[in-house]
Amino acid sequence: MRYSLLDGGKRLRPILAIRTCEAFGGAEAEAMPAACALEMIHTYSLIHDDLPAMDDDDFRRGKPSCHKAFDEATAILAGDALQAAAFEVLARRGSDPRLVLELAAAAGAAGMCGGQQLDLATGADVREIHRRKTGALLTAAVRMGAIAAGAPDRALARVTRYGRAVGLAFQIVDDILDVSGSARDLGKTPGKDARQGKKTFPALYGMEGSRLRAEACVREAVTAVAFLGERGARLRELARWILSRSG
Repeated sequence: MRYSLLDGGKRLRPILAIRTCEAFGGAEAEAMPAACALEMIHTYSLIHDDLPAMDDDDFRRGKPSCHKAFDEATAILAGDALQAAAFEVLARRGSDPRLVLELAAAAGAAGMCGGQQLDLATGADVREIHRRKTGALLTAAVRMGAIAAGAPDRALARVTRYGRAVGLAFQIVDDILDVSGSARDLGKTPGKDARQGKKTFPALYGMEGSRLRAEACVREAVTAVAFLGERGARLRELARWILSRSG
């Protein structure tokens, strides 16, 4: 669990939770249980995604995947335990019950797990795959940050729009980097999606078409949090960063 959780990674989901909380006047400490829980769920999903029965990758975050460093059974159990630990963190800190519901919904059959199942299937719509597999947890991150800060319900719709746009942009860029990136920058095996015949944005729209779609998503995200004014500056910076990342 420590091997996969504590070494490497962009920490985008916890950062989004913290920055959203701050944008609504909350303190970092108020968002920290949600931030930690999000990263635990994300890491568990990566451990399981790398297994031979799923996306089958030997490397993650620049080092051997959990099942390669240990074994498949240990990797499965490490992922299971991280999932449980995520909800334990929220419960122990006496968090708002809505945070538990947000995380459970985003990680479950209607969110991340359902998206992974669609990704393994054939004929699924690529936007729906990524809305659930990647976008659900990123959207939950900003919603959980807003809830932790006590943001009004009417604000949740706006940050939800931001989260969905950021989530789609992030996955489009991820698909682009799978084609153009290096193993060193990505920390995982490039070109795997094409070899596995997966539906990706570059496969459907080409590299330039995919970049244009990612740029449109980022513009939508920036617009969605314009109501926050200067308080939303860091959220806008994070959205724009997605377009420039190399790994």
